[in-house]
Amino acid sequence: MTYQDLQAALDILGLGGRATLKQIKARHRELVRLHHPDTGNGGDPEMIRKVNAAYGVLQEYVVEYRFSFAEEEFYEQNPEARMMVRFADDPLWGKR
Repeated sequence: MTYQDLQAALDILGLGGRATLKQIKARHRELVRLHHPDTGNGGDPEMIRKVNAAYGVLQEYVVEYRFSFAEEEFYEQNPEARMMVRFADDPLWGKR
C-alpha cells in the first residue's frame, strides 16, 4: 500500500484526514446501502466494488497502525483533558 492508495480510499469513502474506526465502519455501511444492487434502487456494482476496496485498504492500514500512548498524543486526542491540566489550578477555571 502506498500513501496515494490510502488517500484514494479516504476520497472514495468521503473521509477527512482523521477518522475513528467507528466512523470508517459507519461510512462504509452508509455507502454500501446507497450503492448496493439489492437495495431496489438499481445500485451501482462498480461503485460498490470501489467502496469495498477502499474499506479494505483502510482496514489494512488500521490493523497495522501502531498506536501512540504517549502523553502528547493523549492530549492531542482529548483536548478537554489538556485544558483541565493546564488550568486546573486557576481559580477562574479550576479549583477554588
